[in-house]
Amino acid sequence: MRLLANNKMSGTRPTAVAGLFYPDDPGELRRGVDGFLDHGFRGEDDPGVPPKAIVAPHAGYPYSGPIAGSAFASFQPLRGRIERIVVIGPSHHVPFEGLALPTADAFDSPLGRVELDLEACEQLLEHPEVHLDSRPHQREHAIEVELPFLQQVLGPFRLVPLIVGQASPEVVADVLGDVWGDERTRIVVSSDLSHFLDDAAARRTDQETAAQVLELAHDLTPHQACGARAWNGLNLLAQRQALKARLLDLRNSGDTAGGRDRVVGYGAFSYDSALPKESEPA
Repeated sequence: MRLLANNKMSGTRPTAVAGLFYPDDPGELRRGVDGFLDHGFRGEDDPGVPPKAIVAPHAGYPYSGPIAGSAFASFQPLRGRIERIVVIGPSHHVPFEGLALPTADAFDSPLGRVELDLEACEQLLEHPEVHLDSRPHQREHAIEVELPFLQQVLGPFRLVPLIVGQASPEVVADVLGDVWGDERTRIVVSSDLSHFLDDAAARRTDQETAAQVLELAHDLTPHQACGARAWNGLNLLAQRQALKARLLDLRNSGDTAGGRDRVVGYGAFSYDSALPKESEPA
């Protein structure tokens, strides 16, 4: 396969922030993730069915873990039923054009190796805006920090890890559409919200952003959400797929583990059928 033939890494992308953003001890990590999941919010209009896609934050677990727990808890009924997870997020360290897949066939995690869905990755490499590039992945935490939650909630799955550089909502939506799949596939957008505002300003900004998300706006800016480019693509695709966005949790680092003078905002959102529950087929 072309992905393996051009592999310039060791075969497994090693962890970059284990022991920094989250525990590197497997037992401690499992206990922490379970605690976040147990206390996760479900949202006021929980449809009672697992979502097709979620948005979860990606900061250090003491700060964003409780909000991430609200997002990933909605996947708990899917344990053992999911074959593929697409995790898509921003590039914090390397500017580039398009979307990047890593030159590796697996991601390392303290909870065990996560294999890539190489067939899906090969399919995505046929898209002119998707490239094989290890540079954006090497130090990036946006995908890595989501994996222990997914492993603990779902059990084994295959991963499609996408980092978004400069890319339009249309491009991202088209790429996600190529791996949208069936009931055995789910999508995770990795994004925080506002950065380094005071608590009051952050709450106003993040509430405005959440309102836009619920309308499936696809013109979010990086000032509103660091994963805006990935998120805009999901919102555009959600429009095409007639999905509804739901707010599960909206807090900031002042609510969890930090001061209130300079906070980072975090939101948990889910995307599922816009049909009311009683109208869904049995």
